Formats: sequence, C-alpha cells, structure tokens
Amino acid sequence: MGKGRVTLPVEEGLEKEISHIADKWGADAVRDSDGTKIPEEVKSIADKVYSKYFFTRGDQEWAKANLDELQHIYLMSEAVTAKSEEVTIPILKGYFDQQVQPDTDHDPKQWWEVINRTTGKAVSPEQWSYDTETQEVILKNANKWHCYTVNFLAYQIWDPVHMYNHITNNWDTEHHLPYDPRYPKTREYILERLRNWLDDHPDTDVVRITTFFYNFTLVFNDLAEERYVDWLGYSTTVSPLALKEFEKEKGYKLRPEDLVDEGYYNSPFRIPSRQFLDWMDFQQKFVSELAKECVDIIHSYGKEAMMFLGDHWAGTEPYGKYFKNIGLDAVVGSVGDGTTLRMISDIPHVKYTEGRFLPYFFPDTFKEGGKPVEEANQNWMQARRAILRSPIQRMGYGGYLSLALDFPEFVERVEEITDEFRKIHDYSKGTASYKAPFKVAILNSWGKTKTWMSHHVHHAIWYKQVYSYYGILESLSGMPVDVEFISFEDIKHHGIPEDIGVIINAGDAGTAWSGGAAWKDEKVVSTLREWIDAGGGFIGAGEPTAMEHQGAFFQLADVLGVQKEIGFSLSLDKYNTLHEGSHFITEEHNGPIDFGESMKYVYQSDRNTEVLAMEEGDVTLAAHQFGHGRSVYMAGLPYSPENTRLLLRAIFWAASQESLMKNWYTTNIQTECAAYPEAGMFVIINNSYEQEETSVYKEDGSKVDVTLAPMGYKWMEI
Repeated sequence: MGKGRVTLPVEEGLEKEISHIADKWGADAVRDSDGTKIPEEVKSIADKVYSKYFFTRGDQEWAKANLDELQHIYLMSEAVTAKSEEVTIPILKGYFDQQVQPDTDHDPKQWWEVINRTTGKAVSPEQWSYDTETQEVILKNANKWHCYTVNFLAYQIWDPVHMYNHITNNWDTEHHLPYDPRYPKTREYILERLRNWLDDHPDTDVVRITTFFYNFTLVFNDLAEERYVDWLGYSTTVSPLALKEFEKEKGYKLRPEDLVDEGYYNSPFRIPSRQFLDWMDFQQKFVSELAKECVDIIHSYGKEAMMFLGDHWAGTEPYGKYFKNIGLDAVVGSVGDGTTLRMISDIPHVKYTEGRFLPYFFPDTFKEGGKPVEEANQNWMQARRAILRSPIQRMGYGGYLSLALDFPEFVERVEEITDEFRKIHDYSKGTASYKAPFKVAILNSWGKTKTWMSHHVHHAIWYKQVYSYYGILESLSGMPVDVEFISFEDIKHHGIPEDIGVIINAGDAGTAWSGGAAWKDEKVVSTLREWIDAGGGFIGAGEPTAMEHQGAFFQLADVLGVQKEIGFSLSLDKYNTLHEGSHFITEEHNGPIDFGESMKYVYQSDRNTEVLAMEEGDVTLAAHQFGHGRSVYMAGLPYSPENTRLLLRAIFWAASQESLMKNWYTTNIQTECAAYPEAGMFVIINNSYEQEETSVYKEDGSKVDVTLAPMGYKWMEI
C-alpha cells in the first residue's frame, strides 16, 4: 500500500487514533470539519493541512452588531382563498421562524408583492397592509373566491448549512447569522477578517473555502424539516442593495415575482427567463470578483485556495463564464455517484480536483443499525467508473472521525478503496483513457452552464419523477465517450460542432431539460434535421422535442419515428408493430427493459420505425433511419449495468459506428474496461457484488478472458 492522494477529517482527543488511521488509509492531508479543530500534534504527520473557512458566518459579534446587513431571501406565503373582501394572510405559516424573519426595515410596500394567483396579477399596494405584531398581510377589496399569496423579503437569521449540521448532529450551539458582503462595510470586514485569520493560521497549507458567500436554496418548515431544497438555487442571493445595483447595471427593475417565480423559485427544471438569467449573470460577476480578491489574499500568504462545490456556491458555478477569473487552485465536492464525480473532475481552470466520498461521518449513518459499508461500496462502485474516464486527483471523507471508528469493517473497507484509488493513478500515469472518435452531446436549455447537472438534486439523490433521465447521465459518466453539454441557443447561433456524433435530448415536456418552446424555433429544428439527415445521431428519452405546435407534440417526430398522443388526436388510428428478430441495440439485453417511470401513449408514426419494446401497447424503445442519420427513442433509462450497455449500443448505432464499439469492450454487461494506450495498461472492473467472468476485446481485435471478484478489478498490460 502506498501513501498520498487522501484527505482525512480529524478532531481533538483522537491523536493516537488519527495517526493509526492516517497510516492505514495512506492519508497525506488532514482537515477539520464544522465544529472541530485540528490537534497541533496531528499537523506534523500530514504533508498538507486543510482548514475550513467561512466567509459570511462564524463571527456572531459582528453579525449582531450589523443586523441590517444580514443575508436575505425572497419567499412566497402559502395561498389563501378569499371568502370575503378582506383577507388575512399569515406570511410565515409553514416556515421555520428560527431561520427567517420578515424584513420590515425596508418598506414592504416597495419590496413585497401581493399576487392574485387566480389572475396572475399583482395587487396594488394601496389594497394591503402589514401587521408586524401578527406577521400578517391584510388585504382589502379582494375578489371573492380568488387565491392570494405574498412574495415577501425576509432576513436569514440562521445560516442554512449551520442549521442543517446543527439539527442533523444534535448540536447545542448558538445559531450562526449569515452576513452579506454586497454591503461595503461587510465586504471590507470579511477581507480584513480573512487577513487576520491567515495571520493566526500559519500551519494551514490549504484554505478550504466552504464555499464563498451565498448558500443554495435551503428552507425549513415550521417542524424544522426541509421544506424546499434547490442545490442550484439563487433565492438567498437577494438584497435591496443588490436589486438596486442590478437595476443600474442591467437597465431595468426586477419584480419580487421574477425571483419567487410563482413559488417555483426558478428551479433548474424551469425554462429560465431572461430576468433570471440576467440575475444569475449579475450575481456571478459580483461573486467572482470578490472571490478573486479573497483568493489573491490567500495566495499572498503562500497558501492554496480550495473551494467546496456545495453549500455557499451560488455565483461560483465552475462551468460559468466568470469562474476562471477567480484563480482557485482546487475544487473539492461531495461524490454521490459517477455523475457528481464527473461534475467535479471535469471542472476547468483549476490545478486539481478532490472528492468527498460517502458516507459522511454523520450520526444519520454511523449509528446502531447503520450500514456505512454498504453505502461506501455503492458509492465507490459508481464513482470508480467515472474516475477511470475523468479522474479526480485526490479523495477523502467528511464529518467526524470519532463516529467512523466505531465501525471497524468500514475502516477496513476504506483502506481497500483508498489503495485502489491510488492504483488507478499509478497505472494510468496521468494519461487519458481510450474514447470513441466522436462526442455525445446533451441538449437542454442550460447547456454548458450546468454540465453534469441535468436532473440533479444532490449527493446522488434523485426525484422519483426524473431518475429515469438522471440514469442517462450516470451511465454516460463511466462510458468511453467524451460528453459535452449544449443549449438551444448554442445550436441557434453556432450550429452543431463537427466532433459531435450523437445528441441526446431527455426530459419531461415543458421542463428546461426537454426544452419547451425552444422546439418552436425554426432555426433550431431545421438545423437539427439537416444535421441528422447528413448522418448525425439523435436519441430522445421521455418527452424529447416536446411542444404542442402545428398539430404535433414531438416536434422531431419525423426524425424519431414516434409521436405521443396527448388527447387531441384520439380519433386517429395508431398501429404499433413490434420489430421481429434481433437488433443491434437490444442484442445483449435479456428479459424486460427497465424504463423507470416510463412514458404512456407513445406510438409509431412511421411504418419504417423499428419498435424494439412496448409496454401495454405503448412504444418504449424504437429505432429509426432519417436520411443518412439515425434516431433512437426510449421511454426512460434508470441507471443499471444492463441499461448502461443498452445506452452504449444505442449511441454507437445512432452514430452509425457499430464496428467501433468493440474496442476495449467486455462481453459481460456487469463488467467494463478502461484502456490507457499511452501508459500501456488497461483495467477491467466488476460493477456487481458477485464474482463475474468476462472477455475483453482489445483494440487490435484480440480477446482476453478474466475472472473478477465481487466489486473486483484487474490491471493488465496492453
């Protein structure tokens, strides 16, 4: 076993144990966690010391002395039905009053909005008033039997991440107040505080920034349970000052509704409005400029600056246009699966990336009856596939080591995982793995901005309604193909890059992932049709190209060879004919295909369409030729080894490159192969908990037989 590439969370009182675990796991770096300190004697055993740093919380004295500069959030009250002309709306009903407090320092008549949700129109401020004692809006001259809500501005009186850690770990600590660096006084203070902190931490090598200034949207209900979570959200970036500066910079004034967004809060599933995109751009520019100032100070002390991809990361999106300006040395993020691994490992403009693997050493897992080994195995098995295609340089864990020490089997398993991680780097020698000679593009409304973030929640958690789409990303994360994320605007203004062989559009109708009204754009659809007709490949999943327009729901039904019935053409007879015989796409699939949530009422719209699978008479998998190009329709694709192979075959078929598929290809679906031609090595991995036998087709056409232990791997010379 070697040493290096591993970061260990430490805490006081465990000096002997830390030394033992650091040796066992080969850790060369130590870090603190929220609420812990690094023991002085532990620092000497590590090559690097990571110290967490919070820019906008942690100094309660400052926060309490400047309550008018706390961070804000826009919230929407619960809807109230008007049963009389006077309506009382309790704005905090359903919210956690220890987290938020209505802001009455700034005139509610100017900064709030009462909306008639039946008509969608704002109510004149003259019609309503706010009672600060009862925290209620009183609306007069209401339209009876209409519904009303209040978009109100609130102070955040408890930092959401501190609150989450406090509740999860049963802490008994003072609630951290988050302050807003948009205010010049607070900005100057956090820069001064950073310098003082750096003076006091001469032994710190890496400043682990958690993250910068504004937390993702995390709102709790009145039972202290999570009410609304959007890891990509911007709700907490607002303030009266920021809104005024936005108006100066962009030339128009935002309404509260532009941020509240009917209560959807501009979820990434929503097709982004011009106003919200402008707001994101405005905040990203501000955050990146201030972040660069902070990073420059850290560098002036001879230390590295590492950003945690999570928590307060609104405005620091690593695939955004301003990220490169920050000058970070590294990014570290939580690895939930292959998709989140790639989201970290593909980040540009940093020297290295690092992953925090699951489980976190928290009492929700490390408790009596907890199964941390099972969670670690699943986490590693999915992440490993992605590491072989796009490696992070370092790994580690988060939380409290004292909890993990009570689970010796987990300690032993992590030793094996860290050793395997180092071997990947040793054998691959920093070279790239073999990839297909064409790229796969994911097409949605966000494009590059949300690279590896389509249908994303956090830490490999998915919504029941979208895991069928998320599985496509998870499958791709470990495939021998380069993946790019493009938007409809990219196609409209720049066309389709020459190196793309297959485009995938997946999602529910009307969401940002499917595209909604973008499919009414004649430039977009004609560009795609021309490209596919010339030989391009197109894969649609769920409700691709979906927008009711000119008598069609799937706007590229001519390409896909299938259409969806939405009730308007029930009088039109449909005849679905299941394809007889074998097909390249399904050649290795035995038994029913798992389409997840699947899709109803999709039917064959072209007699030449090859229907490869149906459920209750509805088409769930189909292949179609369009000119010199090809398309594949699938109802959904949750992640599994079987579905990964199905998607791989669909990609090579759509690209008309079937003959190239069996380069570094395994015959057993439960196994995969990654080859490193420059290093002269290849590895076969087992993605199951059973012993597997497989054969590997090398690039020269020869074949190697291998037997792998459960979750096993084997490195071989090319």
